[in-house]
Amino acid sequence: MTRPVVAVAGAAADEPPPGIDRADADLRFAADADALGAALPGADVLFWWRGRKHWLEASWPAAGGLRWIQSASDGVDGLLFPELVASGVVVTNARGVFEDPIAEWAIAAILAIRTGLHRSIVDTVERRWADGRGRGRVAGSHLVVVGPGPIGRATARRARDLGMSVTLVGRASRDDPEFGRIEGPDRLYASLGGADHVLDALPLAEGTRRLFDAEAFAAMRPGAVFLNVGRGGTVDEGALRAALADGQVAAAALDVFDDEPLPDDSPWWTAPNVIVSPHVCGDTHGWEADAVGVFLDNLTRYAAGEPLHGLVDARAGFGIG
Repeated sequence: MTRPVVAVAGAAADEPPPGIDRADADLRFAADADALGAALPGADVLFWWRGRKHWLEASWPAAGGLRWIQSASDGVDGLLFPELVASGVVVTNARGVFEDPIAEWAIAAILAIRTGLHRSIVDTVERRWADGRGRGRVAGSHLVVVGPGPIGRATARRARDLGMSVTLVGRASRDDPEFGRIEGPDRLYASLGGADHVLDALPLAEGTRRLFDAEAFAAMRPGAVFLNVGRGGTVDEGALRAALADGQVAAAALDVFDDEPLPDDSPWWTAPNVIVSPHVCGDTHGWEADAVGVFLDNLTRYAAGEPLHGLVDARAGFGIG
């Protein structure tokens, strides 16, 4: 096939994504909405580096030749919109880059909360010697993972290595060669009732918005710990704060929020027993080069007419498989 024309959204020629110069393609950089509108005519590939959804929505009429979009992130809710979904343009994500780092963050948060380390850090800052308090054990506790995609599965593996038992809940019940069984939505509340820790690893898609609401938190075992590495929109944040305030949820570690970055007056800054993380749980040193590497591998596949890795079901709003 002819040399691909690639529009790179959210980057300028003098500040390109690291390693993108190795692409065997004609590159057009688009640092803002206007530049993207100028770059899309004649482009057959879009590398979604740090673009904004409204940029692409506004310039979509110029994207008639587009055949494939590669996202530099795992989640694609910041990219998809109805016209794109209906177009049939192939979308892929950066699968393989973020799941292990995010799983490590989730396990670190569980360990910090279970051992009381999160409180010790605060005590250190405030020069308070708070001895005489007991701590929990991770071994023997139970983790419920809601969203058994690559991130949820990577976390579940590490949890089992630490002696935890694990239940996975997905969009359909099914047998699983690694975990034995994945529960369906009809078993969500029953599964939450047995959890010491609950991991939200859900994409923001049809059926997941505000899935964790007051009813879901009420279904949890009192004193459970809640972690969110999915998307802020999957949680009713007011319901979570209420559950934290009355002790139904003992603590939370949150990397994603409805409103990012959190404003100075956000109630999350003062919510009890909450670890606030600024949407960085997957951002290891060098992730940018790794994400570009995923794109370059797929670009080679695209040029050769081979199947692409990291395919996304655009109508469902998340990765396939």
